[in-house]
Amino acid sequence: MAPHMAEWDEKEIFPVDTMRKAAQLGFGGIYVKPDVGGSGLSRLDTSIIFEALSTGCTSTTAYMSIHNMCVWMIDTFGNEEQRRRFCPSLCSMEQFASYCLTEPGSGSDAASLLTSARRKGDTYVLNGSKAFISGGGDADVYVVMCRTGGPGPKGISCLVLEKGTPGLSFGKKERKVGWNSQPTRAVIFEDCVVPVSNRLGAEGQGFSIAMKGLNGGRINIASCSLGAAHASVLLAQEHLTVRKQFGEPLANNQYLQFRLAEMATCLVAARLMVRNAARALQEELGDAPVLCSMAKLFATDACFEICNQALQMHGGYGYLKDYAVQQFVRDVRVHQILEGTNEVMRMIVARSLLQG
Repeated sequence: MAPHMAEWDEKEIFPVDTMRKAAQLGFGGIYVKPDVGGSGLSRLDTSIIFEALSTGCTSTTAYMSIHNMCVWMIDTFGNEEQRRRFCPSLCSMEQFASYCLTEPGSGSDAASLLTSARRKGDTYVLNGSKAFISGGGDADVYVVMCRTGGPGPKGISCLVLEKGTPGLSFGKKERKVGWNSQPTRAVIFEDCVVPVSNRLGAEGQGFSIAMKGLNGGRINIASCSLGAAHASVLLAQEHLTVRKQFGEPLANNQYLQFRLAEMATCLVAARLMVRNAARALQEELGDAPVLCSMAKLFATDACFEICNQALQMHGGYGYLKDYAVQQFVRDVRVHQILEGTNEVMRMIVARSLLQG
């Protein structure tokens, strides 16, 4: 992906063919069960894979991480018919998936979502909209959180919609600072009729499904940040060696040596936190959700600072689009916002500490 990263960003290309090649290596359903086409790997394996892929293109890898989360949700919470209907084509990336939770009026307060699904016989009639949906308009399958009951989290259910469903439409393609190799659009439901057979789990289970998906999603996106930071450290290392000022390489400057050492140290610390959370999630430990929140908070904050410092070390060159470091900065910035903002991560950790 690395040779194409800049072109995909500049021309806003969604690299479908490249992702399908990645799927041939098993990256379309990394932690999905093998009987429906998944690779059956662990959360720790997944973290390592996403970090490595993200060094080549953080934006594309981040979309793949969201796709993987959606397939896992269908694989884990779907019945046998749903698993076999949706998962094989998603694991091969013949089809792509999008996760639909955020709404214009409910971001961090996800449990207040308003998109409604009214039961009518053996169907639901959906009305409402979702915002900031990665893959929106281009994806084929949409995992949608909607309100089938009363207010609060217990009134939320999870439905799987397919592109082409009457009443399903999309907003304009958003113009973003980064993540330009994946399209982002609003997803709109207007009297959109969905079979009850497309519901994952029971009515009222949707919020629980969404949060369990996000525990893994937080590890995935943190792993993408690790890859961007790793690549940025290498770019800074090379630039300090080659660039000369005041008659000698920048690498001879002790301040810059110390800064580079701090960047590498923070990267390793973040990596260990993410890997530990991935292990806890795989082993279904009781503190796994909190560890995922801690890892997402620490890693995405630390890795953005690493990328930003690498840009600073490049001086004016770092601000040119000819240099890859600026793209890593732009692509990782949003990781501090999505999959639960880092402020919400702090809330989760604090609540865990104070409520014991």
